[in-house]
Amino acid sequence: MRLTHRDLRDLATLLRDAARTEIMPRFRQLGPDGVRTKTGPLDLVTEADEQAERRITAGLESRFPGCVVVGEEATTADPSRLDMLATADLAFVVDPVDGTANFAAGLPLFGVMAAAIVRGEVVAAAIHDPLGDDTALALRGEGAWVETPEGGRTDLRVATPASAARMAGNVSWRFLPEPSRSIVCNNLIRLGGCWDYRCAAHEYRMTAAGHGHFLFFNRLYPWDHAPGWLLHREAGGYSARFDGSPYRPTETTGGLICAPDRAAWQDLHETLLTAH
Repeated sequence: MRLTHRDLRDLATLLRDAARTEIMPRFRQLGPDGVRTKTGPLDLVTEADEQAERRITAGLESRFPGCVVVGEEATTADPSRLDMLATADLAFVVDPVDGTANFAAGLPLFGVMAAAIVRGEVVAAAIHDPLGDDTALALRGEGAWVETPEGGRTDLRVATPASAARMAGNVSWRFLPEPSRSIVCNNLIRLGGCWDYRCAAHEYRMTAAGHGHFLFFNRLYPWDHAPGWLLHREAGGYSARFDGSPYRPTETTGGLICAPDRAAWQDLHETLLTAH
């Protein structure tokens, strides 16, 4: 199945509507029962996550009859939903509020993400910024761009390659096991600079737009990475898991490095993952 530009705009509209009706009215308005922990104190869910996912899911099932929707919150309750991604003729992964910790803290750095997956391959992506009210979009083989509700479009392009010592980007090390965690953290000084915004939606958007050189992640839940991976790829970037194999939305481990090109990826891989 091949999605069209019209399908992608409909997806963007669904994300924008959920942000407008379910997310932004709750921003900085959450009551004492509006935030809960899931697996631990750093893993939060809010009313906005749950209500937005329900709204997006209903919209996708209406717009794309027969599709499979794998939302972050629904899959937390039923992990077997992940198994559907490999074989579904059309599936969508949905992260209703990426950057929930920021959202719950009242920090204006969060996004709404979705990707379309056809038999295990990511074919379309949308990352909506509820505060900027624009959406980063990508279609496999057709590029990546940011689009406003009025139809204004800005094409995305990754940064110019450089040496690791001159590149700056996102390093998310907190889910790394030892000894990799210590190795990576000790090697951060070898980079030009690094940050972690606790929000993959904006980290992918920034990097696809060339405002950072690279991304480094360990945990790979598809709702966190499938949309941004395609956005980065279609903006001209190169990515691979730590062992050099291609990213696949059906794999949740193995790490991921996104870089401007293959040579930059290799330089970053050696710089960060080698004990010096």
